[in-house]
Amino acid sequence: MAHDIILFAVGILVGAMNAIAGGGMLIGFPVLLAFGMSPLVANVTSSVMILPGSVSSAYGYRKYLGKLHPRYLILLIPCIVGSALGALILRNTSSDRFQQIVPALVIFAVVLFTFQPLLHFHLHRHIRNKRKSLRPLLLIAIAFFPVAIYGGYFGAGLGFIMLAFLGFTKVHEIHQMNGVKNVASACIGLTSLACLFSSGLINWHYGLVMAAGSIIGGYCGAVLAQRVSSLIVRLIVIVLGISTAIYLGLRTY
Repeated sequence: MAHDIILFAVGILVGAMNAIAGGGMLIGFPVLLAFGMSPLVANVTSSVMILPGSVSSAYGYRKYLGKLHPRYLILLIPCIVGSALGALILRNTSSDRFQQIVPALVIFAVVLFTFQPLLHFHLHRHIRNKRKSLRPLLLIAIAFFPVAIYGGYFGAGLGFIMLAFLGFTKVHEIHQMNGVKNVASACIGLTSLACLFSSGLINWHYGLVMAAGSIIGGYCGAVLAQRVSSLIVRLIVIVLGISTAIYLGLRTY
């Protein structure tokens, strides 16, 4: 019973962190390891933990998502295909090799997101017909494919990477970016879970207990994020990203 209470509370924290920027897996994954799971089982069980929180946090951003053009749905296609590929790779390999490059990926995403406003300005300065061109969005969709493979395989820091790429779209509002990120994360999580459902690598009891907490945390985190300024949210993203890279770097090396 005490274990379930702890897991439920951790699930709330994971859901809230993912709703704001990402990095919640860096809390949930070590906790699952501490409860005696192997890294591979803890990794796959995290998909169960994170998915409901992504859905509830996306619902929390619904008023911002409602203002987006339907063409942004194109981003979900590479998310589904890429995460399926990543999950299939995970079924046949361990996560050790991939974890070695995770710190570099997260640092890259944080740097990109930190300078996103400046990069966004210079990118769109050289694009003609900004209101009609789909080229930037198509390029982001292509970039989402390897990101989704990573998300289906391991996924720590996935939110930072997606936010960094979303910074190159015409979405200027940080809460809209977070909404899109959470919808994409939900698609990645659902696809990954479907591919790994029969793998025997999921601890359903622990995963569902944490998932229940992540539903609450995901929605509350989305609501809380909308009550602070975009600058504060951006600073939180950067701090969480750097912390993520340091944690993974120390764990790996």
